[in-house]
Amino acid sequence: MQFYLFWGEDDFAIAQAVTKLRQTVLDPNWASFNYDKIIADRPDAVIEGLDRALTPPFGSGSRFVWLTNTTLTQQCSPELLAQLERTLPVIPPTTVLLLTSVKKPDSRLKSTKLLNKSGEFREFSPIPPWNDKELAQRARQVAGEMNVKLTATAIELLAESIGSDTRQLYSELEKLRLFAGNRSQPLNPEEVAALVHCHAQNTFQLADAIREGNTGGALELLAGLAAKNEPGLRIVAGLTGKFRIWLWVKAMIQAGEGDDKIARSLDLGNPKRIYYFRQEVKNASLEKLQKSLPLLLELEASLKRGREEISTLQTKVIELSSLFR
Repeated sequence: MQFYLFWGEDDFAIAQAVTKLRQTVLDPNWASFNYDKIIADRPDAVIEGLDRALTPPFGSGSRFVWLTNTTLTQQCSPELLAQLERTLPVIPPTTVLLLTSVKKPDSRLKSTKLLNKSGEFREFSPIPPWNDKELAQRARQVAGEMNVKLTATAIELLAESIGSDTRQLYSELEKLRLFAGNRSQPLNPEEVAALVHCHAQNTFQLADAIREGNTGGALELLAGLAAKNEPGLRIVAGLTGKFRIWLWVKAMIQAGEGDDKIARSLDLGNPKRIYYFRQEVKNASLEKLQKSLPLLLELEASLKRGREEISTLQTKVIELSSLFR
């Protein structure tokens, strides 16, 4: 048996990984017979999934059993644990068993420990928007998978423009692939800038307006993002990432740290970017930057509780920009 647990909040990345795994293990001629997707919204869903996993595949290829939205690594009754202990060792090697979950596995649970011994856990959490190095690495990886050739600078621009939105990364790279056609020359930053919708850049402009205490400009930028149907939580994620970087840079500047050390602490591939961060936080006090993060946390919590998005964002943007006046 091959066993996998995919978990995390990046549902699009999980869906891509599931599709890739399914295509790898299933014979397309027998896929309809050997593929089972079971939604774990019923008490007997796990038992059903284990029963399917015990069934040998029809024809050639493997059997692929996907138990989605499972809570086995968050809660597991003694009876279900006993069933897992009995069943997992006897599942045939021709079966690929996949569990997916949004929540992080609880490493203290016996069920989690058992499943961890049985196969592979993979995390699919969104990359923090301030982690430029990982964002660029992921953009480079996906571009390679899609056979889209980009210069190093174009990859950096793509990562900055997309941020942590995996779905949009694939969408924009598909657009770039069609634009490039059969050309062998890598796409340059100017071509990427002309074709890619730059939501992250607009969010960072909003962060700049807030930091400058420009309430009118901040509200105008917010209205522009809303007009483009930019999700509120994505806006908050971008703002939080930028203000966290500014706070970290300001704190380390006041501690007398040099650019190289600041860059290493932020995991930035290019220490020269610290110069620009220094300029951005030059007139922002450490105290005000510290106060901004709790306000952004309150904003995120309000949106997740279902508060009306536009008015909630407007209220918090006014409060944040007033803080920096």
